[in-house]
Amino acid sequence: MTDSSPAARWSSPEMRARLRRRHAAERRFRRLGLGAIGLALLALLTLLVSIVGNGSSAFLRTRIALDVHFDPEQFGSLGDLSPAERVRRASDVDWGALVRDALTRQFPDLSSRRELRALQGLVSTGARSELRALVLEDPGVIGQSVRVWVPAASNVDALEKGQIPRDPDADGARFDAQELGWIATLEERGLVERGFDWTFLTNGDSREAELAGVGGAIVGSLLTLLVTLAVAFPLGVAAAIYLEEFAPHNRWTDLIEVNINNLAAVPSIVFGLLGLAVFLNAMHLPRSAPLVGGLTLALMTLPTIIIAGRSAIQAVPPSIREAARGLGASPLQVVAHHVLPLALPGILTGTIIGMARALGETAPLLMIGMVAFVVDVPAGFTDAATALPVQIYLWADTPERGFVEKVSGAIMVLLAFLVLMNGTAIWLRQKFERRW
Repeated sequence: MTDSSPAARWSSPEMRARLRRRHAAERRFRRLGLGAIGLALLALLTLLVSIVGNGSSAFLRTRIALDVHFDPEQFGSLGDLSPAERVRRASDVDWGALVRDALTRQFPDLSSRRELRALQGLVSTGARSELRALVLEDPGVIGQSVRVWVPAASNVDALEKGQIPRDPDADGARFDAQELGWIATLEERGLVERGFDWTFLTNGDSREAELAGVGGAIVGSLLTLLVTLAVAFPLGVAAAIYLEEFAPHNRWTDLIEVNINNLAAVPSIVFGLLGLAVFLNAMHLPRSAPLVGGLTLALMTLPTIIIAGRSAIQAVPPSIREAARGLGASPLQVVAHHVLPLALPGILTGTIIGMARALGETAPLLMIGMVAFVVDVPAGFTDAATALPVQIYLWADTPERGFVEKVSGAIMVLLAFLVLMNGTAIWLRQKFERRW
């Protein structure tokens, strides 16, 4: 007579073989999961190392010292004019001649125009703007000799960073032996230095790689996100509250809910086309402005905020609503005093996640003209501006070598913004979250 007890069945050879196969399958599944996580982390690490390796040098800038003599004969009565008149008359001064004279004093033996042009090419064209700004700020320098540190040309900057070989016969060389000798002489005299480039974070765009910065794009992104938040957050929260707490459950509300869920998956370029048709062609708002960009991104972010808001409101226990009604609270008081405060962490988290997605969008902004070349930092919501993703797109399409590191540096700034926004979402959730 066979033993049919549970203990006997679990200790039978067939059951032990089945358990071994089950445990082996579980181990294989765990290994696959760990392998997938490891592969994802490796890909992320490779991406970060590549971006940081290429972009860290974008935050450094090479400068060359010029001993500039501000000859009074070249400036005339510029120092005696009012500030406004001084700005108007500054265009009459040959600032390039000041740069050329300062360089030729270091190398007085040069005479041919080709050599003088090559020597002046070691310094960025932005040196003229810096000399102009110095005189406009302090006219007292007229008649004096002052050492001024000016940005080096893009190729000189790349040479100092080791991105260009110093051998004139090597592949990728940008300088001949004479030019390399000039640079070596300047280095020996202590007239070349490398330091942190604050202008990368404050300047606007430029056609010269050594002068280009993300300051305009940062301000443009912030202004755009402010408009997006001001429009999408109150509308999204109000829609979520109405659909979840007040709307009757019928065919129309079901249709609205389905459409909101579908809009959350619509490609972002469709919202760009909608913004182009409504805000530019129909309402005639200023093109390439943060106002239009924010309104367009608000349309894209609204479904995400509504869905996150409804989920957060649904998570509030029904007993809280019932207790508030039992104490005589009206439906609006129940929502405003009890449901909304408890759902706020989830609503804020969903909002910041939607804003982070809006920060990284490029296609909608391209459709409304924020791909324009904008040099000045925008001062308002209607000024021409660009955004960080669009700036990265523009620089990535530029063939000049100096913009390669600028692209990675701008990506680092964008990632820092995204990490900051997601970190804020985590902090808000932990700060306002309540457990019951």
